[in-house]
Amino acid sequence: QVQLVESGGGLVQAGGSLRLSCAASQRIFSNYAMGWFRQAPGKEREFVGGISRNGGDTLYADSVKGRFTISRDNAKNTVYLQMSSLKPEDTAVYYCAADVFYSDVHRCLTSPSACEIDYWGQGTQVTVSS
Repeated sequence: QVQLVESGGGLVQAGGSLRLSCAASQRIFSNYAMGWFRQAPGKEREFVGGISRNGGDTLYADSVKGRFTISRDNAKNTVYLQMSSLKPEDTAVYYCAADVFYSDVHRCLTSPSACEIDYWGQGTQVTVSS
């Protein structure tokens, strides 16, 4: 069982930056690929980005590419989402997720209807004001 706890959410003005963190309870954190997702009010959950087990590969949704960066520190059991040039449409609850297979995370980008992830955090609210 993997427990994930997100932090770092808050209120920020459009154009600003915010860094989210997700701490994992699993000792062997490096065994898991990680992903970030978000869900805005009245909308379905959407994939934001993912990172492979060793951090060597990342992928992003087109809506955040060039503005968001995912990284991880396996020694600290933590994955990060650096968000820059934030827009009001980035307002959502952001969730981190863990899966043994990076291919599962990748599928959430390419085939959202087939997205299945092993573990989810509780989410952290990000609000971007205009």
